[in-house]
Amino acid sequence: MTIYVGNLSYHATEADLKAVFADYGEVKRVILPTDRETGRMRGFAFVEMMEDAKEDYAITELDGAEWMGRQLRVNKAKPREDKRDDSRRGSWSKKEY
Repeated sequence: MTIYVGNLSYHATEADLKAVFADYGEVKRVILPTDRETGRMRGFAFVEMMEDAKEDYAITELDGAEWMGRQLRVNKAKPREDKRDDSRRGSWSKKEY
């Protein structure tokens, strides 16, 4: 399972998140997505922990907690949706003039 952490301060670092989540168990990985154009952090992260039970505990304890001046949104990450709509692929047709 992967944990979604939203409403993060733009000053939060991978080390900061590891330190916070380490209170709840061993952290496997932290991902801080950045904007492609600006390189600026996007205000959310993904955290993976070694044990699912520890992830559930961290979610329960940290969701709604104030950290770095912001109220965190912490929950199970949802699978990434494909932005392309394959159902419409090939459904368009050229107009003949």
